[in-house]
Amino acid sequence: MKAELLVRARDVLSEDELVEMVVWRVPKPVPPGKHRFKYRLVYLVKGERVVGYDNERGKGDHCHLDGNESPYTFVNIDQLIQDFVREVECRR
Repeated sequence: MKAELLVRARDVLSEDELVEMVVWRVPKPVPPGKHRFKYRLVYLVKGERVVGYDNERGKGDHCHLDGNESPYTFVNIDQLIQDFVREVECRR
């Protein structure tokens, strides 16, 4: 199985704000994760990351909120997007 692109969205919210979401279904989990998704969701203001959710090899699922990184408990893609949108809305 090859990686399958599930979500690719880019939205310019204002002159200074950008939201980008990319989600892939991958053949194998990204270690140390257990699910078969690779994702990157980011909200930028003036080029600086204010909100970010991603999973990367060695780090697993985590989020970036206002410059702080913390683990994220992945449930499913719908919940991931809902959590991301909620955090963006809180900061707008």
